[in-house]
Amino acid sequence: MKQLWKYIRPHRFFILATLVIKFLGTYVELMIPDLMETIIDEKAPAGDMTQIYLYGGGMLLCAVCALVGNIVANRMSAVSSGKITRAIRHDLFVKLQSLSARQMDRLTVPSAESRLTSDTYNINQMLTRIQRMGIRAPILLIGGIIMTLQMDAALALVFIGLLPIIGVVVYFVTKYSVPMHMRQQTVLDKVVRVVQENITGIRVIKALSKSDHEKARFHAVNEELAQTGLKAGMITSVTNPVSTMVLNLGLTLVVVVGAFRVNSGEIQPGVIIAFLQYFTMILNAMLGITRIFVMWSKGAASADRVADVLELPEDLAVVPAEEGERSGKAAHIEFRNVSFSYTGVGMDIENLSFRLEHGQTLGILGPTGSGKTTILNLLLRLYDPDAGQVLLDGQDIRTIPYEQLREKFGIVFQNDFITEGTIAHNIRFFRDIDDATVYAAADAAQAEFIAEKEGGMDAEVVVRGNNLSGGQKQRLLIARALAANPEILVLDDASSALDYQTDSRLRRALRENYRNTTTVLVTQRVSSLRHADLILVLDDGRVSGAGDHAHLMQTCEEYRSIAQTQMGDRREGA
Repeated sequence: MKQLWKYIRPHRFFILATLVIKFLGTYVELMIPDLMETIIDEKAPAGDMTQIYLYGGGMLLCAVCALVGNIVANRMSAVSSGKITRAIRHDLFVKLQSLSARQMDRLTVPSAESRLTSDTYNINQMLTRIQRMGIRAPILLIGGIIMTLQMDAALALVFIGLLPIIGVVVYFVTKYSVPMHMRQQTVLDKVVRVVQENITGIRVIKALSKSDHEKARFHAVNEELAQTGLKAGMITSVTNPVSTMVLNLGLTLVVVVGAFRVNSGEIQPGVIIAFLQYFTMILNAMLGITRIFVMWSKGAASADRVADVLELPEDLAVVPAEEGERSGKAAHIEFRNVSFSYTGVGMDIENLSFRLEHGQTLGILGPTGSGKTTILNLLLRLYDPDAGQVLLDGQDIRTIPYEQLREKFGIVFQNDFITEGTIAHNIRFFRDIDDATVYAAADAAQAEFIAEKEGGMDAEVVVRGNNLSGGQKQRLLIARALAANPEILVLDDASSALDYQTDSRLRRALRENYRNTTTVLVTQRVSSLRHADLILVLDDGRVSGAGDHAHLMQTCEEYRSIAQTQMGDRREGA
């Protein structure tokens, strides 16, 4: 909740004005039963119509002032709550963007999405409810009690004696409901994850006829969410019935006791009518307070979940330059005795070393899970190695500011994304790139299909590029990576959907048009990397072979076997 106050503080004077208006509107509302009691017990028996109209007009004026004050205050509370929530959502989104890959692995994408949506919504509702009822309900409660004490202390004490019961109920409900709502939000993360996976893989699910399995999987998490919500609801639902029962019991006792006191001449009938009005206000105030506590329990749980993300420490800090080592004769890319583990149990990459000069091409080959993509993650500094160094031009990448580091790369990931918009928009991707460069990048990427589409570069691409084939998507993504003329081009299995002829033309275009670009190529095709200056053959995070194609054909049985299987090439050194 400390994080929440940081966002409330800039709006504290606006919120204070809201509360003042709400206080004034509630205060004049408290005057209405008192004026009514005066009319019934004093003015009506005297037959003074002028005084009756005057007091009646006062009641009408109070009602109008209360109505206007509450409307204005409610609108102001919506404005301030919206601004606070907008700031929280913005900072949360920025923080999520800055998290390291390791932190995001622990947080998970579904949890990040639910914190950014449902949790911020709960915070908004809590802030709005507190501003609307946080002043009105206590003023009605305390003011109503004071007014009833002034009218008749004996009747007021009947009701006041029942308030501790409601207080105890509210305390225990709040104590047990906050953990339940926290649990509910955690289960909601699971629901988001299942839905996200289902939508992303809907084609595979339908192709394999696994719709029933997915329905059962969703039913399980949905049922868990429903049961958790039911338990939380059962706890919080106790407050309203108990409060209503206690207050109605008090109301009944007031009527009974009041009837005896009227009969004995100790009070006038107007007092009982005013008491009923005040008790109605007090009843609504107590119900409002219980609703505040229910909303508070949800909002507090959500605020804690949001704060957990906002308070995450910076994981991949930039190390001061003086702490980084410089190499005398610097390679463009160098891995120096690098070891890394995602989980801390067993190494995913162990003691990896290689050098790559400017303009050279590195090919990485190996079975699934051998560490190919891990090398790229370390090169891009999505993770830091557990041991060893990754260097660019002799400088430890930990000493390079992120903006400067990222500008060096053009990247096509194995599971990359395409946004809704035009083809040109996807190639530029919010960068200041002129038309000539966009067309040149598309030409080098062998994206000739663009000219065949209606509108060319202005042709529309739907969400996730679902109106493009797999090969068209990959060529569009390669064009995006080339458009900024990067120092280092990273292609993670980026040509798997291309036919061999197109793949060959692409590699030729890269050699001819991007001679000074250092290329890191991850692929399962020997034909795609046979012309690379250095080829790494990985097996379970270790290098089983390193060298060019000819060298590996002579020295690496694993590489030779793959080459012979794919290319039918049985000549050593071919």
